Amino acid sequence: MLRRELLRTGASVPLALALSRGAAADDAPSPFTAATVPALAKELAAQPFKPPDGSLPADLQNLDYARYLDIRFKPENALWNGQGLNFTVQFLHRGYLYKNRVDVYQVVNGQALLVQYKPDLFTFGNIPPPTGDIGFAGFRLHYPINRLNYLDEFSAFLGASYFRAVARGQGYGLSARGLAISTAEATGEEFPLFRSFWLEQPPKGADAMTVHALLDSKSATGAFRFVITPGEQTLFDVEARIYPRVDIATVGLAPLTSMFFYGPNSRARTDDWRAAVHDSGGLALRTGHDERIWRPLINPRELQISAFSDVGPRGFGLMQRPRQFVFYQDLDARYERRPSLWVEPLGNWGQGIVELVEIPSDKEVNDNIVAFWRPHDPLKAKSEFKLSYRLYWCWRDPDPGPVAHVVQTRAGLASNGTDRQYIVDFAGLPLDAWDKPQPPGLDVGTDKGKIISAVAERNPDVHGWRVSIEFATNKQKMVELHARMMDGDKPLTETWIARWTAT
Repeated sequence: MLRRELLRTGASVPLALALSRGAAADDAPSPFTAATVPALAKELAAQPFKPPDGSLPADLQNLDYARYLDIRFKPENALWNGQGLNFTVQFLHRGYLYKNRVDVYQVVNGQALLVQYKPDLFTFGNIPPPTGDIGFAGFRLHYPINRLNYLDEFSAFLGASYFRAVARGQGYGLSARGLAISTAEATGEEFPLFRSFWLEQPPKGADAMTVHALLDSKSATGAFRFVITPGEQTLFDVEARIYPRVDIATVGLAPLTSMFFYGPNSRARTDDWRAAVHDSGGLALRTGHDERIWRPLINPRELQISAFSDVGPRGFGLMQRPRQFVFYQDLDARYERRPSLWVEPLGNWGQGIVELVEIPSDKEVNDNIVAFWRPHDPLKAKSEFKLSYRLYWCWRDPDPGPVAHVVQTRAGLASNGTDRQYIVDFAGLPLDAWDKPQPPGLDVGTDKGKIISAVAERNPDVHGWRVSIEFATNKQKMVELHARMMDGDKPLTETWIARWTAT
Protein backbone atom coordinates (compact mmCIF):
# COMPACT_ATOMS: atom_id res chain seq x y z
CA MET A 1 0.00 0.00 0.00
CA LEU A 2 1.14 3.54 -0.72
CA ARG A 3 0.72 4.69 2.86
CA ARG A 4 2.67 1.81 4.40
CA GLU A 5 5.56 2.51 2.05
CA LEU A 6 5.46 6.14 3.10
CA LEU A 7 5.55 4.98 6.71
CA ARG A 8 8.71 2.96 6.09
CA THR A 9 10.56 5.53 3.98
CA GLY A 10 9.23 8.90 5.08
CA ALA A 11 10.19 9.26 8.71
CA SER A 12 10.86 12.95 8.13
CA VAL A 13 7.26 13.52 6.96
CA PRO A 14 5.06 14.39 9.96
CA LEU A 15 1.87 12.94 8.52
CA ALA A 16 3.28 9.68 7.19
CA LEU A 17 2.12 7.77 10.26
CA ALA A 18 -1.44 8.99 9.84
CA LEU A 19 -1.39 7.81 6.22
CA SER A 20 -0.70 4.17 7.11
CA ARG A 21 -3.90 2.23 6.41
CA GLY A 22 -5.27 0.39 9.39
CA ALA A 23 -2.80 1.75 11.92
CA ALA A 24 -4.04 2.72 15.35
CA ALA A 25 -2.65 6.18 14.68
CA ASP A 26 -5.58 6.80 12.29
CA ASP A 27 -7.58 7.78 15.38
CA ALA A 28 -4.89 10.13 16.68
CA PRO A 29 -4.23 13.61 15.30
CA SER A 30 -0.90 14.38 13.64
CA PRO A 31 0.87 17.74 13.21
CA PHE A 32 0.02 19.57 9.97
CA THR A 33 1.67 22.65 8.44
CA ALA A 34 1.84 24.25 5.01
CA ALA A 35 4.93 22.12 4.34
CA THR A 36 3.26 18.78 5.05
CA VAL A 37 1.69 17.97 1.68
CA PRO A 38 4.67 19.20 -0.42
CA ALA A 39 6.93 16.98 1.71
CA LEU A 40 4.64 14.00 1.13
CA ALA A 41 4.49 14.68 -2.62
CA LYS A 42 8.26 14.99 -2.89
CA GLU A 43 8.74 11.77 -0.92
CA LEU A 44 6.17 9.96 -3.04
CA ALA A 45 7.82 11.11 -6.30
CA ALA A 46 10.98 9.19 -5.33
CA GLN A 47 8.99 5.93 -5.37
CA PRO A 48 7.45 3.98 -8.27
CA PHE A 49 3.80 4.75 -8.94
CA LYS A 50 1.33 2.31 -7.43
CA PRO A 51 -2.31 2.41 -8.63
CA PRO A 52 -4.86 3.36 -5.97
CA ASP A 53 -7.17 0.94 -4.21
CA GLY A 54 -10.09 0.43 -6.59
CA SER A 55 -11.48 -2.76 -5.09
CA LEU A 56 -15.14 -2.68 -4.03
CA PRO A 57 -17.81 -5.12 -2.86
CA ALA A 58 -19.73 -6.68 -5.76
CA ASP A 59 -22.88 -4.67 -4.98
CA LEU A 60 -20.96 -1.41 -5.53
CA GLN A 61 -18.58 -2.50 -8.28
CA ASN A 62 -21.12 -2.56 -11.12
CA LEU A 63 -23.55 0.23 -10.24
CA ASP A 64 -25.12 2.24 -13.04
CA TYR A 65 -25.66 5.97 -12.67
CA ALA A 66 -29.27 5.74 -11.44
CA ARG A 67 -28.43 3.23 -8.71
CA TYR A 68 -25.35 5.20 -7.69
CA LEU A 69 -27.59 8.20 -7.06
CA ASP A 70 -29.55 6.08 -4.58
CA ILE A 71 -26.55 6.30 -2.24
CA ARG A 72 -27.04 9.55 -0.35
CA PHE A 73 -25.10 11.19 2.41
CA LYS A 74 -27.15 12.10 5.49
CA PRO A 75 -26.86 15.90 5.86
CA GLU A 76 -26.98 15.68 9.66
CA ASN A 77 -23.64 13.83 9.50
CA ALA A 78 -21.86 16.63 7.64
CA LEU A 79 -18.42 17.61 8.90
CA TRP A 80 -18.71 20.74 11.13
CA ASN A 81 -22.50 20.50 11.20
CA GLY A 82 -23.96 22.32 14.19
CA GLN A 83 -20.72 24.17 14.99
CA GLY A 84 -21.95 27.57 13.78
CA LEU A 85 -19.54 27.72 10.82
CA ASN A 86 -20.32 29.03 7.34
CA PHE A 87 -19.06 25.79 5.79
CA THR A 88 -19.95 22.12 6.08
CA VAL A 89 -18.63 19.10 4.18
CA GLN A 90 -20.58 16.12 2.88
CA PHE A 91 -18.85 13.01 1.59
CA LEU A 92 -19.35 11.10 -1.65
CA HIS A 93 -19.52 7.31 -1.76
CA ARG A 94 -17.43 5.00 -3.91
CA GLY A 95 -19.12 3.23 -6.82
CA TYR A 96 -20.17 3.69 -10.47
CA LEU A 97 -17.26 5.57 -12.17
CA TYR A 98 -15.74 6.58 -8.84
CA LYS A 99 -14.07 3.42 -7.58
CA ASN A 100 -10.81 4.83 -6.19
CA ARG A 101 -10.50 5.45 -2.50
CA VAL A 102 -9.41 8.86 -1.24
CA ASP A 103 -8.62 9.75 2.34
CA VAL A 104 -9.92 12.99 3.81
CA TYR A 105 -8.51 14.67 6.93
CA GLN A 106 -9.81 17.62 8.84
CA VAL A 107 -7.22 20.03 10.21
CA VAL A 108 -7.99 21.83 13.47
CA ASN A 109 -5.44 23.97 15.33
CA GLY A 110 -2.54 22.54 13.34
CA GLN A 111 -3.56 18.91 13.91
CA ALA A 112 -4.85 16.58 11.18
CA LEU A 113 -7.31 13.78 11.92
CA LEU A 114 -8.60 11.21 9.44
CA VAL A 115 -12.35 11.42 8.77
CA GLN A 116 -13.51 7.84 9.34
CA TYR A 117 -15.80 6.15 6.84
CA LYS A 118 -18.90 4.51 8.32
CA PRO A 119 -21.79 3.00 6.33
CA ASP A 120 -24.36 4.69 8.59
CA LEU A 121 -23.20 8.07 7.26
CA PHE A 122 -25.24 7.20 4.14
CA THR A 123 -28.58 5.82 3.01
CA PHE A 124 -28.33 3.10 0.34
CA GLY A 125 -31.85 2.60 -1.04
CA ASN A 126 -32.08 -1.01 -2.21
CA ILE A 127 -28.29 -1.51 -2.25
CA PRO A 128 -26.92 -3.63 0.61
CA PRO A 129 -24.68 -1.40 2.78
CA PRO A 130 -21.01 -2.42 2.71
CA THR A 131 -19.19 -3.65 5.78
CA GLY A 132 -15.87 -2.34 6.98
CA ASP A 133 -13.94 0.80 6.10
CA ILE A 134 -14.09 1.22 2.31
CA GLY A 135 -13.41 4.96 2.43
CA PHE A 136 -14.78 7.85 0.38
CA ALA A 137 -14.67 8.78 -3.31
CA GLY A 138 -14.65 12.53 -2.70
CA PHE A 139 -16.56 15.32 -1.00
CA ARG A 140 -18.69 18.39 -1.60
CA LEU A 141 -18.61 21.77 0.09
CA HIS A 142 -21.64 23.69 1.38
CA TYR A 143 -21.99 27.41 2.13
CA PRO A 144 -24.89 29.94 2.26
CA ILE A 145 -24.07 31.09 -1.27
CA ASN A 146 -27.69 31.77 -2.31
CA ARG A 147 -29.57 32.24 0.98
CA LEU A 148 -28.29 33.31 4.37
CA ASN A 149 -30.23 30.58 6.19
CA TYR A 150 -29.34 27.60 3.98
CA LEU A 151 -26.01 25.96 3.15
CA ASP A 152 -26.07 25.12 -0.57
CA GLU A 153 -23.61 22.82 -2.27
CA PHE A 154 -21.24 25.01 -4.29
CA SER A 155 -18.21 22.80 -5.01
CA ALA A 156 -17.30 19.12 -5.35
CA PHE A 157 -14.05 17.19 -5.65
CA LEU A 158 -14.76 13.84 -7.30
CA GLY A 159 -12.91 11.59 -9.74
CA ALA A 160 -9.21 11.64 -10.69
CA SER A 161 -8.09 15.27 -10.10
CA TYR A 162 -11.40 16.83 -11.18
CA PHE A 163 -13.23 19.50 -9.21
CA ARG A 164 -15.99 21.94 -10.03
CA ALA A 165 -17.82 24.87 -8.49
CA VAL A 166 -20.54 27.44 -9.07
CA ALA A 167 -21.08 31.10 -8.36
CA ARG A 168 -24.26 32.45 -6.78
CA GLY A 169 -27.36 31.37 -8.72
CA GLN A 170 -25.56 28.95 -11.02
CA GLY A 171 -25.77 25.20 -11.67
CA TYR A 172 -22.86 22.87 -12.28
CA GLY A 173 -21.26 22.80 -15.72
CA LEU A 174 -17.59 22.60 -16.67
CA SER A 175 -14.79 21.26 -14.45
CA ALA A 176 -11.20 22.06 -13.58
CA ARG A 177 -8.41 19.55 -12.94
CA GLY A 178 -5.21 19.49 -10.98
CA LEU A 179 -3.03 18.34 -13.87
CA ALA A 180 -3.35 17.00 -17.43
CA ILE A 181 -0.72 14.78 -19.04
CA SER A 182 -0.56 13.63 -22.69
CA THR A 183 -4.00 15.01 -23.57
CA ALA A 184 -4.92 14.10 -27.17
CA GLU A 185 -1.62 12.27 -27.65
CA ALA A 186 -1.51 9.04 -29.65
CA THR A 187 -0.01 7.26 -26.64
CA GLY A 188 -3.21 7.89 -24.66
CA GLU A 189 -3.96 10.37 -21.89
CA GLU A 190 -2.69 9.93 -18.35
CA PHE A 191 -5.13 11.01 -15.66
CA PRO A 192 -3.43 12.10 -12.43
CA LEU A 193 -5.56 11.66 -9.32
CA PHE A 194 -5.94 13.19 -5.91
CA ARG A 195 -5.15 10.49 -3.33
CA SER A 196 -5.72 12.48 -0.13
CA PHE A 197 -7.22 15.76 1.03
CA TRP A 198 -6.78 17.93 4.12
CA LEU A 199 -9.61 20.34 4.94
CA GLU A 200 -8.73 23.19 7.27
CA GLN A 201 -11.60 23.99 9.61
CA PRO A 202 -12.41 27.67 9.00
CA PRO A 203 -12.94 30.04 11.94
CA LYS A 204 -16.46 31.11 12.83
CA GLY A 205 -17.69 33.82 10.47
CA ALA A 206 -15.03 33.04 7.84
CA ASP A 207 -16.13 33.25 4.20
CA ALA A 208 -13.17 31.30 2.84
CA MET A 209 -11.76 27.86 3.53
CA THR A 210 -8.57 26.01 2.57
CA VAL A 211 -8.24 22.58 0.99
CA HIS A 212 -4.93 20.75 0.49
CA ALA A 213 -4.58 17.84 -1.93
CA LEU A 214 -1.92 15.20 -2.67
CA LEU A 215 -1.77 14.33 -6.38
CA ASP A 216 -0.25 11.18 -7.85
CA SER A 217 0.22 9.63 -11.27
CA LYS A 218 2.64 7.47 -13.23
CA SER A 219 4.62 10.52 -14.35
CA ALA A 220 4.39 12.97 -11.43
CA THR A 221 3.17 13.79 -7.97
CA GLY A 222 1.89 17.13 -6.75
CA ALA A 223 0.89 19.22 -3.77
CA PHE A 224 -2.05 21.59 -4.17
CA ARG A 225 -3.41 24.28 -1.88
CA PHE A 226 -6.83 25.78 -2.69
CA VAL A 227 -8.12 28.85 -0.85
CA ILE A 228 -11.81 28.86 -1.76
CA THR A 229 -14.12 31.89 -1.48
CA PRO A 230 -17.72 31.32 -2.67
CA GLY A 231 -19.96 34.20 -3.72
CA GLU A 232 -21.09 36.28 -6.70
CA GLN A 233 -17.82 35.03 -8.17
CA THR A 234 -16.46 31.87 -6.57
CA LEU A 235 -12.69 32.14 -6.36
CA PHE A 236 -10.07 29.39 -6.02
CA ASP A 237 -6.58 30.68 -5.25
CA VAL A 238 -4.35 27.78 -6.28
CA GLU A 239 -0.77 27.04 -5.30
CA ALA A 240 0.61 23.96 -7.04
CA ARG A 241 3.91 22.17 -6.73
CA ILE A 242 4.63 19.41 -9.25
CA TYR A 243 7.32 16.76 -8.72
CA PRO A 244 7.92 14.87 -11.99
CA ARG A 245 9.04 11.25 -11.83
CA VAL A 246 10.09 11.53 -15.50
CA ASP A 247 10.57 14.34 -18.00
CA ILE A 248 7.10 15.54 -19.07
CA ALA A 249 6.83 17.48 -22.34
CA THR A 250 3.09 17.06 -22.88
CA VAL A 251 1.88 18.58 -19.64
CA GLY A 252 -1.27 20.67 -19.24
CA LEU A 253 -1.33 23.16 -16.37
CA ALA A 254 -4.51 24.72 -14.96
CA PRO A 255 -6.58 22.41 -17.20
CA LEU A 256 -10.27 23.07 -17.87
CA THR A 257 -12.75 20.49 -19.21
CA SER A 258 -16.14 21.30 -20.74
CA MET A 259 -18.84 20.26 -23.23
CA PHE A 260 -19.78 21.76 -26.58
CA PHE A 261 -22.37 19.78 -28.53
CA TYR A 262 -23.60 22.42 -30.96
CA GLY A 263 -24.48 26.08 -31.30
CA PRO A 264 -25.57 28.50 -34.05
CA ASN A 265 -22.06 28.33 -35.52
CA SER A 266 -21.92 24.52 -35.54
CA ARG A 267 -25.18 22.64 -35.99
CA ALA A 268 -25.12 21.31 -39.57
CA ARG A 269 -25.12 17.67 -38.39
CA THR A 270 -27.62 18.13 -35.55
CA ASP A 271 -31.32 17.28 -35.61
CA ASP A 272 -32.43 18.78 -32.29
CA TRP A 273 -35.23 21.14 -31.27
CA ARG A 274 -32.99 23.28 -29.06
CA ALA A 275 -31.14 26.30 -30.35
CA ALA A 276 -27.83 25.49 -28.63
CA VAL A 277 -26.41 22.85 -26.29
CA HIS A 278 -23.13 23.58 -24.54
CA ASP A 279 -21.57 24.21 -21.14
CA SER A 280 -19.10 26.66 -22.72
CA GLY A 281 -19.40 28.61 -25.93
CA GLY A 282 -15.85 29.78 -26.51
CA LEU A 283 -12.25 30.12 -25.41
CA ALA A 284 -11.30 33.62 -24.25
CA LEU A 285 -7.68 34.75 -24.05
CA ARG A 286 -5.84 37.75 -22.69
CA THR A 287 -2.29 37.57 -24.00
CA GLY A 288 0.93 38.85 -22.48
CA HIS A 289 0.72 41.74 -24.98
CA ASP A 290 -2.80 42.48 -23.70
CA GLU A 291 -4.61 41.38 -26.85
CA ARG A 292 -8.10 40.00 -26.17
CA ILE A 293 -9.10 36.99 -28.28
CA TRP A 294 -12.35 35.03 -28.63
CA ARG A 295 -12.39 31.62 -30.28
CA PRO A 296 -15.90 30.09 -30.62
CA LEU A 297 -15.91 26.35 -29.91
CA ILE A 298 -16.94 23.69 -32.41
CA ASN A 299 -17.84 20.00 -32.30
CA PRO A 300 -15.58 18.69 -35.08
CA ARG A 301 -15.79 15.52 -37.14
CA GLU A 302 -12.17 14.73 -36.24
CA LEU A 303 -10.11 15.63 -33.20
CA GLN A 304 -8.68 19.13 -33.51
CA ILE A 305 -5.96 20.92 -31.59
CA SER A 306 -5.38 24.68 -31.62
CA ALA A 307 -2.32 26.31 -30.07
CA PHE A 308 -2.07 29.98 -29.07
CA SER A 309 1.58 30.90 -28.44
CA ASP A 310 2.23 33.46 -25.74
CA VAL A 311 4.74 34.84 -23.26
CA GLY A 312 3.49 35.80 -19.82
CA PRO A 313 -0.21 35.15 -20.45
CA ARG A 314 -2.61 37.28 -18.43
CA GLY A 315 -5.53 34.87 -18.54
CA PHE A 316 -7.63 32.34 -20.42
CA GLY A 317 -10.93 30.63 -19.87
CA LEU A 318 -13.82 28.60 -21.22
CA MET A 319 -16.74 31.00 -21.13
CA GLN A 320 -20.52 30.80 -21.41
CA ARG A 321 -21.56 34.21 -22.73
CA PRO A 322 -25.23 34.11 -23.83
CA ARG A 323 -27.25 34.27 -20.60
CA GLN A 324 -30.78 34.35 -22.00
CA PHE A 325 -33.03 31.29 -21.79
CA VAL A 326 -34.18 31.88 -25.38
CA PHE A 327 -30.66 31.09 -26.64
CA TYR A 328 -30.88 27.48 -25.34
CA GLN A 329 -34.59 26.76 -24.72
CA ASP A 330 -33.89 23.90 -22.27
CA LEU A 331 -36.00 24.00 -19.10
CA ASP A 332 -34.13 21.06 -17.54
CA ALA A 333 -30.46 21.67 -18.36
CA ARG A 334 -30.65 25.49 -18.03
CA TYR A 335 -27.44 26.01 -19.96
CA GLU A 336 -27.77 29.77 -19.50
CA ARG A 337 -26.90 29.20 -15.82
CA ARG A 338 -23.70 27.23 -16.39
CA PRO A 339 -20.50 28.81 -15.03
CA SER A 340 -17.77 30.45 -17.02
CA LEU A 341 -14.28 29.59 -15.73
CA TRP A 342 -11.38 32.03 -16.04
CA VAL A 343 -7.74 31.31 -15.18
CA GLU A 344 -5.65 34.27 -14.00
CA PRO A 345 -1.91 33.51 -13.71
CA LEU A 346 -0.31 34.84 -10.54
CA GLY A 347 3.27 35.65 -11.43
CA ASN A 348 4.97 35.31 -14.82
CA TRP A 349 4.30 31.95 -16.47
CA GLY A 350 6.96 32.55 -19.13
CA GLN A 351 6.79 31.16 -22.65
CA GLY A 352 4.32 28.51 -23.78
CA ILE A 353 0.96 27.95 -25.42
CA VAL A 354 -2.67 27.90 -24.47
CA GLU A 355 -3.82 24.65 -26.04
CA LEU A 356 -7.42 23.97 -27.03
CA VAL A 357 -8.52 20.40 -27.73
CA GLU A 358 -11.88 19.79 -29.44
CA ILE A 359 -13.02 16.16 -29.53
CA PRO A 360 -15.85 14.83 -31.74
CA SER A 361 -18.95 13.96 -29.72
CA ASP A 362 -22.36 12.54 -30.60
CA LYS A 363 -23.90 13.11 -27.15
CA GLU A 364 -24.22 16.12 -24.89
CA VAL A 365 -23.19 14.05 -21.85
CA ASN A 366 -19.60 13.83 -23.13
CA ASP A 367 -16.99 16.35 -22.02
CA ASN A 368 -15.25 16.99 -25.33
CA ILE A 369 -13.45 20.31 -24.78
CA VAL A 370 -10.12 20.74 -22.95
CA ALA A 371 -8.02 23.89 -22.52
CA PHE A 372 -4.79 24.35 -20.56
CA TRP A 373 -1.40 26.05 -20.44
CA ARG A 374 1.56 24.09 -21.80
CA PRO A 375 4.95 25.61 -20.89
CA HIS A 376 7.60 25.80 -23.58
CA ASP A 377 10.12 23.73 -21.63
CA PRO A 378 9.36 20.18 -20.41
CA LEU A 379 9.02 19.54 -16.70
CA LYS A 380 12.24 17.81 -15.69
CA ALA A 381 12.40 14.62 -13.64
CA LYS A 382 13.37 15.00 -9.98
CA SER A 383 12.67 18.74 -10.03
CA GLU A 384 10.08 20.94 -8.32
CA PHE A 385 7.81 23.05 -10.52
CA LYS A 386 5.75 25.78 -8.83
CA LEU A 387 2.67 27.46 -10.24
CA SER A 388 0.14 29.89 -8.79
CA TYR A 389 -3.14 31.04 -10.31
CA ARG A 390 -6.66 32.16 -9.50
CA LEU A 391 -9.79 30.47 -10.83
CA TYR A 392 -12.94 32.56 -11.29
CA TRP A 393 -16.20 30.59 -11.50
CA CYS A 394 -18.28 33.44 -12.82
CA TRP A 395 -21.18 34.80 -14.89
CA ARG A 396 -19.11 37.05 -17.12
CA ASP A 397 -15.49 37.85 -17.93
CA PRO A 398 -13.92 39.03 -14.65
CA ASP A 399 -11.50 41.31 -16.51
CA PRO A 400 -13.31 42.50 -19.66
CA GLY A 401 -10.84 45.22 -20.57
CA PRO A 402 -11.46 48.33 -22.70
CA VAL A 403 -12.83 46.55 -25.79
CA ALA A 404 -16.22 45.23 -26.92
CA HIS A 405 -16.81 41.47 -26.78
CA VAL A 406 -18.24 38.89 -29.15
CA VAL A 407 -21.85 38.27 -28.16
CA GLN A 408 -22.53 35.40 -30.53
CA THR A 409 -21.26 33.71 -33.69
CA ARG A 410 -23.50 32.25 -36.39
CA ALA A 411 -22.46 30.32 -39.48
CA GLY A 412 -24.09 28.93 -42.59
CA LEU A 413 -24.26 28.80 -46.35
CA ALA A 414 -23.96 32.12 -48.16
CA SER A 415 -26.83 33.39 -50.30
CA ASN A 416 -25.12 32.29 -53.53
CA GLY A 417 -25.39 28.67 -52.40
CA THR A 418 -21.65 28.06 -52.77
CA ASP A 419 -19.63 30.17 -50.37
CA ARG A 420 -19.83 30.25 -46.57
CA GLN A 421 -20.84 33.03 -44.21
CA TYR A 422 -20.12 34.01 -40.60
CA ILE A 423 -22.24 36.49 -38.66
CA VAL A 424 -20.46 37.95 -35.62
CA ASP A 425 -22.16 40.26 -33.13
CA PHE A 426 -20.00 42.58 -30.98
CA ALA A 427 -21.30 44.62 -28.05
CA GLY A 428 -20.00 46.77 -25.21
CA LEU A 429 -17.77 49.77 -24.79
CA PRO A 430 -16.31 51.45 -26.79
CA LEU A 431 -18.80 50.47 -29.53
CA ASP A 432 -21.62 51.83 -27.34
CA ALA A 433 -20.09 55.28 -27.65
CA TRP A 434 -19.50 55.15 -31.41
CA ASP A 435 -21.15 58.32 -32.79
CA LYS A 436 -19.36 58.78 -36.09
CA PRO A 437 -21.48 58.73 -39.27
CA GLN A 438 -19.43 55.94 -40.84
CA PRO A 439 -19.18 52.40 -39.35
CA PRO A 440 -16.03 51.37 -37.49
CA GLY A 441 -13.21 49.98 -39.60
CA LEU A 442 -12.80 46.24 -40.13
CA ASP A 443 -9.71 44.07 -39.89
CA VAL A 444 -10.76 40.77 -41.50
CA GLY A 445 -8.62 38.00 -42.95
CA THR A 446 -8.22 34.30 -43.64
CA ASP A 447 -5.35 31.87 -44.09
CA LYS A 448 -6.40 29.51 -46.91
CA GLY A 449 -9.76 30.87 -47.98
CA LYS A 450 -10.71 34.10 -49.73
CA ILE A 451 -12.76 36.91 -48.20
CA ILE A 452 -15.60 37.77 -50.61
CA SER A 453 -17.10 40.56 -48.52
CA ALA A 454 -17.11 41.95 -44.99
CA VAL A 455 -19.79 44.42 -43.85
CA ALA A 456 -20.49 46.09 -40.50
CA GLU A 457 -23.92 47.37 -39.46
CA ARG A 458 -25.60 48.28 -36.19
CA ASN A 459 -27.50 45.55 -34.37
CA PRO A 460 -29.87 47.26 -31.93
CA ASP A 461 -31.07 43.93 -30.50
CA VAL A 462 -27.65 43.35 -28.89
CA HIS A 463 -26.93 47.08 -28.47
CA GLY A 464 -23.88 46.61 -30.65
CA TRP A 465 -22.64 45.94 -34.16
CA ARG A 466 -22.90 42.98 -36.52
CA VAL A 467 -20.07 41.96 -38.86
CA SER A 468 -21.12 39.75 -41.80
CA ILE A 469 -18.26 37.87 -43.47
CA GLU A 470 -18.70 35.94 -46.71
CA PHE A 471 -15.77 33.79 -47.77
CA ALA A 472 -14.79 31.11 -50.26
CA THR A 473 -13.22 27.96 -48.85
CA ASN A 474 -11.10 27.40 -51.97
CA LYS A 475 -11.98 23.70 -51.59
CA GLN A 476 -9.97 23.48 -48.37
CA LYS A 477 -11.05 21.16 -45.57
CA MET A 478 -10.09 23.69 -42.91
CA VAL A 479 -9.99 27.49 -43.01
CA GLU A 480 -9.00 29.92 -40.24
CA LEU A 481 -10.55 33.39 -40.12
CA HIS A 482 -10.12 36.45 -37.94
CA ALA A 483 -12.00 39.71 -37.51
CA ARG A 484 -12.08 42.78 -35.30
CA MET A 485 -13.52 46.28 -35.44
CA MET A 486 -11.11 49.20 -35.51
CA ASP A 487 -10.89 52.95 -35.02
CA GLY A 488 -7.88 53.66 -37.21
CA ASP A 489 -5.13 51.48 -35.76
CA LYS A 490 -6.88 51.10 -32.37
CA PRO A 491 -8.88 47.91 -31.73
CA LEU A 492 -12.46 48.56 -30.62
CA THR A 493 -13.21 44.86 -30.06
CA GLU A 494 -11.50 41.67 -29.07
CA THR A 495 -10.11 39.59 -31.93
CA TRP A 496 -12.56 36.98 -33.18
CA ILE A 497 -10.83 33.83 -34.47
CA ALA A 498 -12.82 30.98 -36.00
CA ARG A 499 -11.99 27.65 -37.58
CA TRP A 500 -14.28 26.47 -40.37
CA THR A 501 -14.10 22.77 -41.21
CA ALA A 502 -15.83 20.85 -43.97
CA THR A 503 -18.79 18.88 -42.60
